[in-house]
Formats: sequence, C-alpha cells, structure tokens
Amino acid sequence: MIMGVDYPTLAKTIAALTAGETDPVSLMATVACEVHHADERFDWTGFYRVAGPKMLKIGPYQGGHGCLTIPFSRGVCGAAARTGEVQLVPDVDAFPGHIACASSTRSELVLPVWNGKGRLLGVFDIDSDLPDAFTQADADALDAILKHSFAQVL
Repeated sequence: MIMGVDYPTLAKTIAALTAGETDPVSLMATVACEVHHADERFDWTGFYRVAGPKMLKIGPYQGGHGCLTIPFSRGVCGAAARTGEVQLVPDVDAFPGHIACASSTRSELVLPVWNGKGRLLGVFDIDSDLPDAFTQADADALDAILKHSFAQVL
C-alpha cells in the first residue's frame, strides 16, 4: 500500500534546508533529493533547466540517467515548459510525443518552475514506474513547494 507523502513536513524540511539560498542549481539539487526520497512512487525526480530558446537541458536529479536535452516542442517536459501548465500524465504511452528517457516510466508529473519575477527557470519532472501514480493533491503540494523554494531567485 502506497501511503503518500507527508507534504507539510516535506515543505518544512525543504524550507529549512534552503532558507536564504538564491542559487537555482543549489535549490534544484536540494529539492530533487528531498522529494525523491519522500515517496517510493518517485522513480526519477529532477529538473530540466531552460538553457536556450525553447530548449531544456538536464539539471540536478535523483535516479537513473535522464535525457540530456528536450525541446519545448516534445514530450511531457516540453509541454509543461511550452504551456506553463502542470502536466499530470497517468499513462505516458497515451501522451502524444512522449519521450521515453527510461523505458520503465509508466506515469509522469511535470511542473513548471518560475523565479521570483515570473520567468520560467525550467521544469520539475517526476517519473514513476507505476501507472496513474500521481494525484492532483501531489501536483498542488509540489507546486506550492516549488513556488516557495524559487521565489527568492531573481
């Protein structure tokens, strides 16, 4: 039985670990580590950074290797970057243009990451080897953690 994440505790832990930090890569590394170890559903947890016009590049992550680059025009991560909207995908095989960085991935949750001035820094990608692993509650709690964590980045 999957118990889920204690998001209030996770949010407090991340806030304590990142208090005063404004470097986006340091924040990404800490958030990826803490979230990855918070729940067994999370098989791959990491960031893709905006690294050029309509291009994402791998950032800090936990788990097996990820794709090195993802254009905004492809995949779930690209959709989150392109639209600025959370992508909650219960079955990656049913997502048009899904990029299989890992063949074990069955479901995915990708959230856009904004700095304190509203500029897109990248996306936060969580993959699961379980189908339909993520809920709207996961998306909402993680979105709040990301907003708090990256608000001081300018």
